[in-house]
Amino acid sequence: MATDQREIDAVVFDIGGVLLDWDPRYVYRCLFDDPADMEEFLARVCTSDWHRAHDLGADITRSCEQLALRYPEHRDMIMVWAERGEEMVAGQFDGTVRLLGEVKAAGMPCYALSNMEPDAFLLRRARFAFMDLFDAHVISGFEGVAKPDPAIFRILLDRYGLRADRSVFIDDQARNVAAARELGLVALQFSTPDRLRRDLHALGLP
Repeated sequence: MATDQREIDAVVFDIGGVLLDWDPRYVYRCLFDDPADMEEFLARVCTSDWHRAHDLGADITRSCEQLALRYPEHRDMIMVWAERGEEMVAGQFDGTVRLLGEVKAAGMPCYALSNMEPDAFLLRRARFAFMDLFDAHVISGFEGVAKPDPAIFRILLDRYGLRADRSVFIDDQARNVAAARELGLVALQFSTPDRLRRDLHALGLP
């Protein structure tokens, strides 16, 4: 990546996929004998579109109960989403957490902007110490709006007085990166900690 140093006032991190290794397959692989059956279940029953309501603040237990009425034959598997949600997090990505710590230690304000359920966020904030490194968190489940909706980016910028063109945003999802760029943020798509380190260095960050 070519050097593109500029004045940067803040670094904004997504959480899932960047700092935390989240995937519902971590729990469902233990419950399905056939991986193909698991993939069919996640594609047809507990879909990403269904889960999006949780990121917008819907009660997970109630959501699972309602879905189980539509798919009674899958009730036990559906309720796992509410009952064993933390098993969907394998752990933190140590390389990215280390990089977050370095950026913060260099004196750069750091923020979290993440799509996540309110209850899950509270559990993970207590579970993972790196959550305390952030100056503030903007979490979709509390705001009632989720990435890539431009509104959640505006909440972050307006609430904390950040300039878009002087804020770096890091996310693993291309559509979220594109939405951030449309608003003028310096947006980086995360792939690996080493690549992120190079991209941040190119912007003049530690």
